[in-house]
Amino acid sequence: MQTTVAQLLLDYLKAEGVTKIFGIPGGALVWLMNELKLRQDIDYVICRHETGAAYMADGYARAGGGLGVVMTTSGPGATNAVTGAMNAQAANSSMLVVTGEVPEKYFGQGYLQEGADAKLDITSIFRNSVQSSDMISNQSNFQTLFQQALRNACSLPRRAAHISLPNDVAGTPLSSTPASIQPRSYRAVAACTDAKAVAATLRELIKADRPLLFLGNGCREALADPHRLAAFTHFVERFGIPVMTTPNAKGIFPETHAWSLRNYGMCGSAWTQLYMKPPTDPDHVDTLVVMGSTLGELATSVVASDLYSRTLSPRKHFVQIDLDASVIGRDFPITRGVVAELGATLDELCEQATRHAPDEHRVEQRRDAIAQIKRAQAPWADPAGRDSTSAPVHPAAMMRVINEALADGHIFIDAGNCVGWSLNNLVVDPPLRYQSALAMGPMGFAVAAVIGAKLAAPEQPCLAIVGDGAFMMHGAEISTAAQNGVGAIWVVLNDNDLAMVSQGMAQLLPPAAAWTDYYQLGRPDLVKFAEGLGAQAVAIGPDQGTSALAEALSNALASAQSNRRPQVIVVHIDTKPAPPYGWPKLTT
Repeated sequence: MQTTVAQLLLDYLKAEGVTKIFGIPGGALVWLMNELKLRQDIDYVICRHETGAAYMADGYARAGGGLGVVMTTSGPGATNAVTGAMNAQAANSSMLVVTGEVPEKYFGQGYLQEGADAKLDITSIFRNSVQSSDMISNQSNFQTLFQQALRNACSLPRRAAHISLPNDVAGTPLSSTPASIQPRSYRAVAACTDAKAVAATLRELIKADRPLLFLGNGCREALADPHRLAAFTHFVERFGIPVMTTPNAKGIFPETHAWSLRNYGMCGSAWTQLYMKPPTDPDHVDTLVVMGSTLGELATSVVASDLYSRTLSPRKHFVQIDLDASVIGRDFPITRGVVAELGATLDELCEQATRHAPDEHRVEQRRDAIAQIKRAQAPWADPAGRDSTSAPVHPAAMMRVINEALADGHIFIDAGNCVGWSLNNLVVDPPLRYQSALAMGPMGFAVAAVIGAKLAAPEQPCLAIVGDGAFMMHGAEISTAAQNGVGAIWVVLNDNDLAMVSQGMAQLLPPAAAWTDYYQLGRPDLVKFAEGLGAQAVAIGPDQGTSALAEALSNALASAQSNRRPQVIVVHIDTKPAPPYGWPKLTT
């Protein structure tokens, strides 16, 4: 029998290592649904909402290092997946979205959920949201367009791609098919660098009095290689060059390391500013090398009153290295731009460094300066709050408790105040991974993404830190986790408020009292909500402190693994503290 488009599509996904697809079935997916049922070598994880499905595919790709795939029906099923797809695009996650479409022969006739010749143009919506979007108009162009989608999704930088597949085309036999499918035959992964530019940058770092390496999310995959991380760490130690990261890259270089200044930008470590010093200071940083960061708002703004802070502009050399040439020099004037893949560049930097000798005097001066900074100043904004054990639980202390419980696995951070508290108070060392989505910052991302991560890494702890508003937005996916035996863990900051908004408005447009309870959420019982969806859930009440949270978290970690059941801890937090956003004053 001849192979159909639907069969070959799944063959391609199998060749790419895909074992799970996330989505919701529908009438425009008849042939794909039938093939998935017949072959049973790829699990179709049925989610509760297509946006949640896309977040799960994102988490699956992050934790598993492969391709996350979303499969939904046409019309509203497709549009619901757009938010998760554009978030993956912005976060450099490898994602493919396959949306069904009504039979091509009925285009333009008002067929239910049509997204082609009707006013709704699904392909264009995705084309304006992700790296590429194409419709398979007949079986003859399937392989060309589908291979292009895989190239876009799986090459570096990782991206999201979309394919629209009309139902009748999916069931059409192909006149010819490849004898075997080998991804290397239709795509390649970049591994190139500029050796001369690396050499010039290395000389500037070695000769600098106050050099600094600034790592972005583009270095995440490169430094996930333990051998490369070890070589880079040796380079940093030998030449005495401190390292800081963007918020999205938090923890890709071990934050407990002596040469780590931890994360810069929004709610960053105090150590970064103290080392860099103000631009008016004669000891202001003189050489800055940025690797794998677009230098967007959150990565370059320590407080909201100083966006794209010029503190980042060094006295002498500003080098920006990225595989995407369009972001180099976009937000800050540079002295050298290097278009290169980060893994190859780090390898080249470390190899060339073996042929140079460090300036031991400068290294020792910097070592003493950083040690003095760390002795004199805690990295967090509220040390007493972080050390607190009292009730209700201080959000900074919540982060400390989570830190003490997790040494490896994945921590997913949702949008809202959980971002600020975690950035400022978590200390992340590999193999623990901090996963956020701060380029777009959608509420509900971590609620669903942690499920995909746990499916990709079932033996590792996978925990999401989420606000109560975000939890309700996509909390129905707990049912997906329960159905599939996924022992993910959610720690919910429960304050019956959209607190980042209310606290921010109180600072921006006082008086603060006018915003109290203005964005309250109706005091839902989140424990009953979670239990009703199949989770084991517990509340940490306003009269309980961090010891109760620590015990609940310990139990949840154990139960998640032994029972393969979702775990929810609802923490009634102290509502008075706010993360150190540094809001500007809009009124006098």
